[in-house]
Amino acid sequence: MILDLLPAALFDASQFFTWFTENASLWFVFVFMVVESSFIPFPSEVVVPPAAYLACTNTGAGSDMNIFMVVLMATLGALVGAFINYFLALWIGRPVVYRFADSKLGHACLINREKVVKAEEYFDRHGAVSTFVGRLIPAIRQLISIPAGISKMNIATFSIFTFLGALIWNGVLAGLGYWLSLHVSPDQLFDKVEEYNKYLTWAGYALALVCLGIILYNAFRKTPEVSAEK
Repeated sequence: MILDLLPAALFDASQFFTWFTENASLWFVFVFMVVESSFIPFPSEVVVPPAAYLACTNTGAGSDMNIFMVVLMATLGALVGAFINYFLALWIGRPVVYRFADSKLGHACLINREKVVKAEEYFDRHGAVSTFVGRLIPAIRQLISIPAGISKMNIATFSIFTFLGALIWNGVLAGLGYWLSLHVSPDQLFDKVEEYNKYLTWAGYALALVCLGIILYNAFRKTPEVSAEK
């Protein structure tokens, strides 16, 4: 699902997946997660699960990797990528961000005005926690750093919430890689990652709906009136 959204001219998921499993390293995990967490369209699903798979099976290029280091490097990479979005938004400012979202290049990067508006509104209403939850929701994950930068969110708070959210997401992906290492042969790995990624995507959408429900509940619930003392 997520992999299918990427323009074929920009990225061939299956070819990259094959290349990555043949050349996997902690350094590559870090670099590609920096890319994934920035504004460049790139799926973490073709990085963390195969890296964790190779680390658990002790086979191929990643045979010297440790699954915990895979999660850590992926999370640090996601944090650096989030910093890129944060500081670009901080330095460039809101007008340029929206101008980019309306451009052909922005559309090629799967960014448009509607997505930026949604991310900004989500952030404005829910503060720092949105940075954490946003890291777990498809389509919001990469964009949530933009309103944080535009609004000049405290960098320490931003770092903590981004790190924790990315840690959970990468832990889930690494867990998928571990589970597949027990049940799937290397030649089946890509197809199985694609298959189970659908469930992760739907889980992300379910989380988004839960968050939306909480938002609507808090927005429309009646606050009890405090009766004046006689």
